[in-house]
Amino acid sequence: MKDANQWSSKLGFILAAAGSAIGLGAIWKFPYVAGTSGGGAFLLIFILFTILIGLPLLLAEFIIGRKTQKDAVESYKALAPGSKWHWIGYLGIVTCFILLSFYSVVGGWILIYIIKGFSGGLSLTSGFDTLFADTISNPYAAVGGQFLFIVLTILVVAKGVSSGIEKASQVLMPALFLLFIILMIRSVTLDGAMEGIKFFLTPDFHSIDANTILYAMGQSFFSLSVGVSVMVTYSAYLAKEENIIQSAVSVTVLNVLVAIMAGIAIFPAVFSFGLKPDQGPQLLFNVLPTVFNQMPFGIVFLLAFLILFLFATLTSAFSMLEILVAVLSKGDTKKRKRYAWAGGIAIFAVGVPSALSYGVLSDVSIFHLSIFDAADFLVSNVLMPFGALMISIFVPLKIPKQALFEELKSGSSIKKKWFAVWLLLIRYLSPVAIIIVFLHVIGLF
Repeated sequence: MKDANQWSSKLGFILAAAGSAIGLGAIWKFPYVAGTSGGGAFLLIFILFTILIGLPLLLAEFIIGRKTQKDAVESYKALAPGSKWHWIGYLGIVTCFILLSFYSVVGGWILIYIIKGFSGGLSLTSGFDTLFADTISNPYAAVGGQFLFIVLTILVVAKGVSSGIEKASQVLMPALFLLFIILMIRSVTLDGAMEGIKFFLTPDFHSIDANTILYAMGQSFFSLSVGVSVMVTYSAYLAKEENIIQSAVSVTVLNVLVAIMAGIAIFPAVFSFGLKPDQGPQLLFNVLPTVFNQMPFGIVFLLAFLILFLFATLTSAFSMLEILVAVLSKGDTKKRKRYAWAGGIAIFAVGVPSALSYGVLSDVSIFHLSIFDAADFLVSNVLMPFGALMISIFVPLKIPKQALFEELKSGSSIKKKWFAVWLLLIRYLSPVAIIIVFLHVIGLF
């Protein structure tokens, strides 16, 4: 990779990688999955599986990228020449393409809510469920918001790795944590907030069942953005002397920390106003605005939360577009801007049906799912776990054991016993866990 296509610092890489992971699962998906799966019990199992499954997979992707210093397709070709393993890279590109196509729709919803917040449209006396339904069914608002979100993503990625993604992440990620701290303080000082804290942080082992365990297992690797070779792409921009073990641990800790902060910011407020925590995906767009609207200066805190959510969504979107741009531009910075715009506009076009799936295309269904939900199901329950499975098989199978150890040792002082533990987890536990989750999703387990 050229110098212009490298991270200028390890911190910049960690913040960008953490931003990619955090936007995917920690803020939108984690709270409502925890709310419907036992609260504290789910959190405890999620942390355990994140350490045992998510972290080893993340480190595996870091090894592939840092070792080869190539994009998500060429890296597999370099490690397994003359084979078909490079299709893992193409699978990651297709997955991210589809993912960003409907993920940008959610980003558009957030932008619409922010615009309404500053214009006074969120200071309501009527229900937010009506507002949300009206927003996602309005074709002009849905497509317009999606387009604006894609343009913001393109503008950052087009600037490059260090000048675009890294600089944006260095601003957005600290701002995200600052906003979280403000919201947490406000949430835990509400009357009745302790009930929410107890629900989220106190494990009720009686509430644990097979579904809780399987959802936590699935969330553990989805939330770290593994399985789509995004982290292969990001780690390819790392210098050889960087400590990828330390980086992987840092990204994992930040991701878990944000998930915990999200729960503390959300559940005390939900319980304080007598609402239910098991509201599903609409928790962020229906329930939380209702909560904030009942607080003194609630609109200020609601806007802070929406801006926080936007930051997390953008940092994740950067990585989804970057994997495509990296493959197309082949490290040529002169071609980056052209491919960022071409790729971004193509993703927007593919995502328009998802944006319209709650409005003019609401009658269209795929296997009894809306277009948006079908795309989400395909990515979350088929493509991502399959990609993670292939990576967990590829690394110990196609990279010699000594080469793996040397790559992990470069920049670190890892002991052979810890390397053996990691190899055991990636070779056996990760594939088995992913297969179990996949079988559960399709109803065979």
